[in-house]
Amino acid sequence: MAVRWLEDIRADDIDLVGGKGASLGEMTDAGLPVPPGFVVTAGTYRDFIEGTGIDEELFEAVDVDTEDSTALAEAESTAKSLILDTPMPEELHEEIEAAYDALDDDDPFVAVRSSATAEDLPDASFAGQQETYLNIERDDLVDRVKRCWASLFTQRAIYYRQQKGFDHDVVNIAVVVQQMVDAEKSGVMFTSHPSTGAPKVIIEGAWGLGEAVVSGSVSPDNYVVDRESGDVEDVTIANKKVTMERDPETGETIEREVSEEKRTARVLTNDELFDLVALGEQVEEHYGTPQDVEWAIVGDSVYMLQSRPITTISEETMEATQNGDNGEELVSGLGASPGIAAGAVRTVGKLDQLDKVGEGDIIVTEMTTPDMVPAMKRAAGIVTDEGGMTSHAAIVSRELGVPAVVGSGNATDVLRDDQIVTIDGDRGTITEGRPESAAEREPIEEARPKTPVKPMTATEVKVNVSIPEAAERAAATGADGVGLLRLEHMILSTNKTPERYIDDHGKRAYIDEIVDGVRGVADEFYPRPVRVRTLDAPTDEFRQLEGGEDEPHEHNPMMGYRGIRRSLNEPELFKHELEAFARLYEMGYDNVEIMFPLVNDHRDVAAARELMTEVGIDPERRSWGVMIETPASAMMIDEMAEEGIDFASFGTNDLTQYTLAVDRNNGNVSDRFDELHPSVLRLIGQTIRACREHDIDTSICGQAGSKPEMARFLVEEGVSSISANIDAVRDVQHEVKRVEQRLMLDALRE
Repeated sequence: MAVRWLEDIRADDIDLVGGKGASLGEMTDAGLPVPPGFVVTAGTYRDFIEGTGIDEELFEAVDVDTEDSTALAEAESTAKSLILDTPMPEELHEEIEAAYDALDDDDPFVAVRSSATAEDLPDASFAGQQETYLNIERDDLVDRVKRCWASLFTQRAIYYRQQKGFDHDVVNIAVVVQQMVDAEKSGVMFTSHPSTGAPKVIIEGAWGLGEAVVSGSVSPDNYVVDRESGDVEDVTIANKKVTMERDPETGETIEREVSEEKRTARVLTNDELFDLVALGEQVEEHYGTPQDVEWAIVGDSVYMLQSRPITTISEETMEATQNGDNGEELVSGLGASPGIAAGAVRTVGKLDQLDKVGEGDIIVTEMTTPDMVPAMKRAAGIVTDEGGMTSHAAIVSRELGVPAVVGSGNATDVLRDDQIVTIDGDRGTITEGRPESAAEREPIEEARPKTPVKPMTATEVKVNVSIPEAAERAAATGADGVGLLRLEHMILSTNKTPERYIDDHGKRAYIDEIVDGVRGVADEFYPRPVRVRTLDAPTDEFRQLEGGEDEPHEHNPMMGYRGIRRSLNEPELFKHELEAFARLYEMGYDNVEIMFPLVNDHRDVAAARELMTEVGIDPERRSWGVMIETPASAMMIDEMAEEGIDFASFGTNDLTQYTLAVDRNNGNVSDRFDELHPSVLRLIGQTIRACREHDIDTSICGQAGSKPEMARFLVEEGVSSISANIDAVRDVQHEVKRVEQRLMLDALRE
C-alpha cells in the first residue's frame, strides 16, 4: 500500500513512515488530540524511483565532490528535475488522492510534511533539511509529495550526508499528510525546562500558525508553569508583530502584520495553559521522557502537531538543577544566556583589571565591551548591572555558550571579589556559594536551537560572527554565509599586540593563529561564503594588550590610526595577515573572502591589491572587496570599482558617525545617531546603484542591517545581501521575503 493511516502506525514503524510519522502515530494511539491524516510511506518513494527507472541516474547525479560548489548545485538541480519531471505512476497517484478523499472533512486543506527515515540518529540529525507545505488542496497534493521527495537532495542534504558518511541510496523519505489546523494561536511546549531539566513547563505562544514560532519570525509570549504546584510562575508578553495565517482568498500561507491591540495582548489564558500542561504531562508519560511539543488551538480545541524528546537534559544537569538552590539569592536580573556555573567573583571596573579574570571565574561588571571578549572566553559566567537580552554581554555570552545574567542593576555593588557564587543563566539569579552536589561543576550546556525553516529569498541573508567559537550557533541560523568575521577578535584574544605576539612566538605562529580562527568558521559554513575583515582595532584597544604601551594616545581613536590606513602604514605586518589568507586558499578554503576596512578611495584599494599580489593571492581569482564606512568611500565607488573589487559592504555604524558627525558613544549627542537618516540612506542608495552598473555585489554588515526598516530599504534598492547579528537573522530573512513578495506583486499589477 502507498499510504498508512496514523491510527495504524506505531513507534516501530519508523523505517516505513519516518520519525515524524511514527511520533504522530504513537500520539494518535495514546488518545491525544492529533489532527487526522496518513503517511505516504518511504516504500512508496522507493517504488517510485525504482519503478520509473530513475534510481540509478538519481544516485549517480548526486555522487559528487561536495567541496565543489558548482557540482553540488548541479546535483541538486538534476535530482529535482528527475523527480519532478517523472510522472507519478497512475496507481500511486490514485491511492494518494483516494486517501485524501477519505479524510472526510469540510476543510479541503492539508499540511504536507517530509518525514525522513534517518531524522534522529544518535550521531546525525537530518531534521529540518526537508520541506513542509501548508494549506494544500487535492489538485496540488501529489506535486507537493514529489517536492518533499526532491527535498531529500538539496545541496545542504547532499553535503551533510556525505560529510556523515551516509550513502544516498540508504536514506529514504516518507511524507505526512494531515488535515490542516487553521490555528488561531499556536506554539511550542517543553514539558521540562530544556536547559536545566527542572519540573517547569515552558510554553511559547503566538497568534496564527505555529510556523511563525518555530521559524523564529515572531517573538512569542513565554509562560512558565510549575508542575509541582500547578502555579503559573512567570508570564512574559512579547511584541508579536507578525502572524502566519491562511489567506481566505488564495488559500496560501501568508504573513500579516498583527493589529496594534493584539501585538502586546496575552495569547494564552490560564485555562488554556492548564489544558496544555495536562496534555504535555500525558505526552511525557506515554514516552517516558521530557518532550518538546508543537501545539495549536482553534476555538476551544487544542491539537498536538508533533512531539520529540528533549535531548539536551543530562543526568548531571538534572542533579545540578535539583541541588542548585542551596544558597541565598544575592542578585537577580535577566537570564540572558542559559546554563549554571559556580566560581569566584572578579569585579571589573576598568579594562586594566581584566587580567585578574582566570579560567572558571565569574565576571561582574557594569557592562561588557568588545575589549573584554578575551576575558569573557576564560570566564565561567558573566553578570552585568546594565543591558538587556540584545546587549553586547548577552549576545557574546550566547555565542560563547557562557551562562550570563544581565541588567541586575547592582551586582557590582553587592558582590565582592573572591566571593564564591552560583550563576543561573536560565532563571537570572546569582546565589551564595556552590551547589552542594557539585563543587567543581562545569557550566551546563545550553539547549540546542531548532534548525530554522529558512525562507527562500533572492537577497541573501548572512550573519555577523564576532568570534570563531560562535560559528556553530551562527551556522544553525540557516544564514547564506558570513557577511562579517572580525579578524581583530582572534588577535585580541591572545592579549598581545601583533608585534609583541610575533616577537614572543614568531611570525609563523601569528599566521597560524589567524588561519586556525578563520578555518573554524569556514569549515562550519562551507561551501557558503565567509567574508573576513582584515585587522581593524583602534589604538585604545591595542593599548590594553601586552606590547600596547607604545600605542599613540588619540583624542578620538575611531577616527584615527586604524583599519586599512594602519595596515598600509605597516606593510610587513599586514603581509602576515594576507599570508594567512594565501595559506587558507592553498588548503582549499575557496569560500573565504577578504574585506578591507575604512578605505577612503581607489588609492587605498590599489595599495591593498598590490600587497595581495606580493604574497601570492591572485586578485582575479579570489573574491575581495571593501567596507563603505566613510562618505569619501561612497563618493569614490566608481574609481574603486576600476581597481577590480568584487563587493562593497556598508559598515553603518561608522558611516552614520562620519556622515552626521555624531559619536554614538557620546551621551550628549547619541540621541542624534540615526542610521536611517536621509543622508545616510542617500549615500547607501547611490552606492548600490553605482555598484550594480559595475556588476559589483553590495552588502551591509553594520548593526543597522538587523533593523526591519533598513532591510526594507536595502531590498527595494537592490542590495545583494544583508548580514545580521546571530539573534536577528531569522527576523531579517522573513522581512526580506515579505519585501520581495510585495515587489513582485507590485510588478505584476503594473
